[in-house]
Amino acid sequence: MDTLSRLEQTIAQRREADPSQSYVASLHARGLSQIARKLGEEGVEAAVATLSGGSEELVGEAADILFHLLVALNARDIALADVLAELDRREGVSGIEEKASRSE
Repeated sequence: MDTLSRLEQTIAQRREADPSQSYVASLHARGLSQIARKLGEEGVEAAVATLSGGSEELVGEAADILFHLLVALNARDIALADVLAELDRREGVSGIEEKASRSE
């Protein structure tokens, strides 16, 4: 099992934990809007690190965004496997072509 799959399982287990004992549970207790806000925050921090941070900073921010994305997926009951299947579906397709196919 790979790192993201293990993390997905851990997040699922911690979702029902005591919010005072688990960051994941505390995010879920505050609701989907808080989870979305944290995901957005981490996205902005990753973008800033891309432009002006060192490699180590970007690695940390990338880890944060992956973590919070998995929390968001879990909150919406979407499996990581579904996201990976979509990436597989897009493999070998030009990004320009793929984006155009979504706007039709």
